[in-house]
Amino acid sequence: MAVNKLDSVTFRLRGQHDFSWLKKYGTAFWAVDETGSGCIGIGMENAGGKYFCKIAGVDTIEAELSPEGSVALLKKAVPLYRALRHPNLVKIVEEYDHGPFYVVVFEWAEGECLFDHWNFEKYQADPSIQSPKERFLLLPAAKKLDAVNVLFSFLQNTHEKGYTAVDFYDGSLLYDFSTGHITICDIDLFRESPVINDKGAEWFGTKRLKAPEEYRMGDGIDERTNIFTLGALIFDFFGSFSEEEIQQRYAGNQFLPCAYSHWQLNRESYQVAVKAVCPDKNGRYQTFRAFFAEWEQAVASERKAKPCHH
Repeated sequence: MAVNKLDSVTFRLRGQHDFSWLKKYGTAFWAVDETGSGCIGIGMENAGGKYFCKIAGVDTIEAELSPEGSVALLKKAVPLYRALRHPNLVKIVEEYDHGPFYVVVFEWAEGECLFDHWNFEKYQADPSIQSPKERFLLLPAAKKLDAVNVLFSFLQNTHEKGYTAVDFYDGSLLYDFSTGHITICDIDLFRESPVINDKGAEWFGTKRLKAPEEYRMGDGIDERTNIFTLGALIFDFFGSFSEEEIQQRYAGNQFLPCAYSHWQLNRESYQVAVKAVCPDKNGRYQTFRAFFAEWEQAVASERKAKPCHH
């Protein structure tokens, strides 16, 4: 392991590299180095604004891919950001090769990641620090409902443009607590439809949210799979789960909804969410339009009861 430094920011990689060429974007103020993708993320700032520089091929300490594999994956991802343009999706400024590296520069998005695994040790060491996810869960229901509407809009947009979300989870989301704006920041593994599970149980995604077909080789991954993912996220936003229940998801390769007694909203919305995460695809909503229509109807009273003040 080698400690690399740019301005006052340090980060760990498997080797030493010169990143001084990034100075054209200003001064480094932030970095995230614990990534399985083999990419490092560096925040740069100048008088004109802030940028998020994603650099593939640097061989991060937790890389699950070779540097070449990391570059190939990021190159494949760039067209996705262009094809799936959405007001809440991060925007690419430019992308290019730099020696053995491949660089994608995004506009900086203010917010905190709702599954910031690289900080988990910090939270364990000091229980007084609340993670962004914990702070998000404590928000008024109406603010979380606004965030859910964005996810409906984005995932429906993804489907209508002929793509399927893959590895979409709370780690793909940045939430700005000062404005209530949610940003989708990582769609690198999304694929053009139709998509078939060619990895079996190793299909991409967290076991906290995966649908049954995401464990089965040869099964189709489609709009109904993405409906399950959103249903599972909704349960995580409005349900409460014990640590033991979360561990059961990992051990059993199975998402299970919380009991109604641990649900923050009304019974109608609970029933809508339960249908979305039906283990049998045919028992789920068949389209995002149908899912959203029933969800909106179910939560209408929740919005009235708890108005959102921005």
